[in-house]
Amino acid sequence: MTSLAEILLALFLMTNLLLAGTGRLRQAIRLVAVQGWFVGILPVVLWNWTAEGSPEMRVWAVAAVNTVVKGVVLPALLLYATRKVNAKGELEPLVSFKLSQAIVFAFVVASFVIGKSLHIHEAIACELAIPVAFATMGTGLFLICARRKAITQVLGFLVFENGITVFGSGILMEYGLIVELGILLDVFVLVFVLGIAIYQISRTFSSLDTDKLNQLGDVHLMKRM
Repeated sequence: MTSLAEILLALFLMTNLLLAGTGRLRQAIRLVAVQGWFVGILPVVLWNWTAEGSPEMRVWAVAAVNTVVKGVVLPALLLYATRKVNAKGELEPLVSFKLSQAIVFAFVVASFVIGKSLHIHEAIACELAIPVAFATMGTGLFLICARRKAITQVLGFLVFENGITVFGSGILMEYGLIVELGILLDVFVLVFVLGIAIYQISRTFSSLDTDKLNQLGDVHLMKRM
């Protein structure tokens, strides 16, 4: 199922570019949900059906857990958080959307160059796995740094973790599944805690803009001085 895996990973790259260019919060959450579905079915698609037959039960279990948690539960929690705090539907980027897409595209190109330079093709389940993983991790870090809203930065963290999952599925099929379950639990707890934090921020302040929160800290320090 290599060709299907390549199509899936190519679509994964497209979601990165769409995330960098979208100006709507709900659309960004839905795109992260789509990535969650892709991540969920990736271990099954990358499985060597010809040589090893049907995937083992643990592969199906990890695929199901990833699909439900990353594709349904976490996006639902974020959508609930946006409704609870009355977050604006429009995103407020530090970097323009067109420039963001150009930067993410540069990440994609650099990821393919780095992937070829690693010379680990014999251990990769699919040639696109490593470049897509690096590009996705870079996109996640970029979203964390280049977006103002706290909830959008949570999305960036989820995208970064999706990149780690793609890397694990592509190169650590034998041992990465157990590791991935541990990471997934950590992410679930973190997003839950961040959701509570966002709600508390919205109750205390009138904005979720992290730049304004930083300014509050700077003003407080200046008054003390």
